[in-house]
Amino acid sequence: MDTLLLIKSVIMGIVEGLTEFLPVSSTGHLILTGSLLGLHDEKSKVFDVAIQTGAIFAVILVYWQRLRDTAAGIFSEARSQRFALNVLVGFLPAAVIGVVAYKAIKAHLFNPLVVAGAFIVGALIILMVERRKNPVVRIQTVDDMSVVDALKVGLVQCLGMIPGTSRSGATIIGGMLLGLSRKAATDFSFFLAIPTLIGAGAYSMFKARALLSMADLPLFTVGLISSFLSAWLCVRWLLRYIATHSFVAFAWYRIAFGIVVLVTAYTGVVVWAD
Repeated sequence: MDTLLLIKSVIMGIVEGLTEFLPVSSTGHLILTGSLLGLHDEKSKVFDVAIQTGAIFAVILVYWQRLRDTAAGIFSEARSQRFALNVLVGFLPAAVIGVVAYKAIKAHLFNPLVVAGAFIVGALIILMVERRKNPVVRIQTVDDMSVVDALKVGLVQCLGMIPGTSRSGATIIGGMLLGLSRKAATDFSFFLAIPTLIGAGAYSMFKARALLSMADLPLFTVGLISSFLSAWLCVRWLLRYIATHSFVAFAWYRIAFGIVVLVTAYTGVVVWAD
């Protein structure tokens, strides 16, 4: 295996892990990083989706006790059953729309104007949400959520399929608009990520199975491990950060990144089309 290619896979894994759960769009960052590293082919696109699984393992580790308790009480405890049902209901919209609209999204939405626009519009929405006076918070924890609340957040999550929007940004900020506390919205975003990203990775790998071989295993393994480690650090940091900070800093970062997308597209440095 080419050592340089392994180093590139580590870099891509780190970028994925650091951006997957922040409201800044991991897809946009992976497109930029991949273009700068010369990773443009179809296999690289499958790699980008597959390494999300490493980031999900980090969430599973951070929330292991809650997930274990839910699994243990799934047949006997109303709290565990309600939690599992909410995650399932929240996941279903993305599963259905993802399968139905996958090709259309790839064909029509991967262009610099969409990516940059999504970054900037998302930033403006974050600023609007964070600057509300006396927002109504109905739901303090994920255990306070109803099935309807979960469905609403799941529908909002589908906006994350637009490149540059950010799945985590859509679910966290959308959840806050729907009356969830910052902590509840962030926690539920992480829980929704488990089935959503594992499903997306498995679906992408299945569709591209003809492109892959055992020779790709070291490359994917290194990417998964680096994604896991960086995501684990990022998730732990974010949970501490939101206890005392808003998401305003991420909004300004999104605006700056949107400008970067436009500049790199205009100059031809990055190929933003799929």
